[in-house]
Amino acid sequence: MAQVTLAEALALPAFRRAAPQVVAGRAGLERPIRWVHATERIDVGELLRAGDLVLTMGTGLPPDSDEEGLRAFVQELAEVESVGLVVELGRRWDAEPPAALVEACEALAVPLVVLNQETRFAALAQEIGERVVDEQLAELRDAQRVHETFTELSFGQAGPAEILQAVQRLTGGPVVVENAEHRPLDYLAGPEDMSGFLDGWPARSKRVAVAGRTGWDAGNGWLVTRLGTTERDWGRLVIGSPAPPSQRLIAVAERAAAALALHRLHDRDRGNLMRRTHQEILTGLRTAPDSPEVLRRCELAGFPVRRRRFLGLVVRPRISGRPQADPGELAAAVVRDAHGLRLPALVCEVERDLRVLISVPSSADADAMADRLGDRLARRHDVIVAAGRAVPDRSGIARTMLEAGQVADAAPQARRDRDPDVHRLQDLHLRGLLALFGEDERLQLFVDRELSPLKDHDRAEGARTDLLAALRALLNHPASKTEAAAGLHLSRAAFYDRLAKIEAVLGVDLDDPDVRVSLHVALVADDLFSARDD
Repeated sequence: MAQVTLAEALALPAFRRAAPQVVAGRAGLERPIRWVHATERIDVGELLRAGDLVLTMGTGLPPDSDEEGLRAFVQELAEVESVGLVVELGRRWDAEPPAALVEACEALAVPLVVLNQETRFAALAQEIGERVVDEQLAELRDAQRVHETFTELSFGQAGPAEILQAVQRLTGGPVVVENAEHRPLDYLAGPEDMSGFLDGWPARSKRVAVAGRTGWDAGNGWLVTRLGTTERDWGRLVIGSPAPPSQRLIAVAERAAAALALHRLHDRDRGNLMRRTHQEILTGLRTAPDSPEVLRRCELAGFPVRRRRFLGLVVRPRISGRPQADPGELAAAVVRDAHGLRLPALVCEVERDLRVLISVPSSADADAMADRLGDRLARRHDVIVAAGRAVPDRSGIARTMLEAGQVADAAPQARRDRDPDVHRLQDLHLRGLLALFGEDERLQLFVDRELSPLKDHDRAEGARTDLLAALRALLNHPASKTEAAAGLHLSRAAFYDRLAKIEAVLGVDLDDPDVRVSLHVALVADDLFSARDD
């Protein structure tokens, strides 16, 4: 709703000429005005609605001696949620309204404004009315823009990337689409990138419950809209909104959610028949690789399975704050590149990941073919390409696909210069080993035991002493504490002070090699758990 508050109304020229003075109920000045009523009736309450402003000269109000009558009049204004009472001095009261009226307005939080100069109530009502109407027209134009934007996207069968870009343009804030497990699938940073917007996302998101379709979480500053039906949610749309959202922002969120749902419906109906077929074949090869029906479908799909070697790949868009390729476009690129290499491949989409199984002759080098495919993809798309180990026959397909998924979970999210185009377990070293533990409870207990005291300390102390960051800097620069301090933009003395605090909190000696190794393993495992949640 378009809103003009009482405080804004008092700053309008017609009000300023009347020399307004707030004498009670100042706390209610930010209430929005719906409309203005000029009246001398004492029973005005039956004419009012919430948000109405009352203008009066006071001639119809009870006598000053009738304090109970004055309080009853103000009580009636409060009960209908009137935005305030404006009294022009000079007709009923020359200098100030009676104390009983002032006290009642203050007690019931009804703003009481006196006008010290004579004025035309019609001019006041007209100026407020024009301002309200102007804002309503602006709101209608804005609503029309939102409507036209999403109608055009819907008719154009726009994908998620285009929809989120439209949301970002209309709201100016960061936008996230997450799946039902609270893992971010798409993220666009706002024009002023909110640093750390995705930090600890899954844990924070799991704590945010929305009662209706759309709700605002003040703690995180998120406007959250469910995607899907109440019975079958498939994710949520989250828009950064540090302040309570306007009706316009809520409308943008809900229109975007509808557009995303329509895209999902189109995609399911339209299908991409090839990807659906490939997913069914890949599922069959993982669960029943020798089934005659599965082998027949492989033959029909042109995917050779006899006397072949197989290698599983996962292609995952990086969460970087930049627009991501549409999954359909990315899948088409994989199919096109594989075709260019004359490499038979099954390609399907699972929760924004692409699962790819390649088939090569028994005498061919499957890893080399995967590298060539990964090189082509990495040149044009910002993706993580993860590979499992090649297997000599169909019985190992489930293993190579599982391993590719584990490698994708362990691979660093941000691209580094030294990273290969295709990640493998042996490239990930300690990260690769720890990735094989998955969600093993023993590893989680180890991480908690090693790092919880530091995390608790940092939460208690805030940004003043980020001990976890200091520990990470020390372990990332094992040969030079000077470089570690410089990485945190700290003096050596300040950095040494933090190291001393770490030793005190953990009760360890950071010069002990075993201690350093243990803490390094815990940090890497903690990063993996966070990335897996994300």
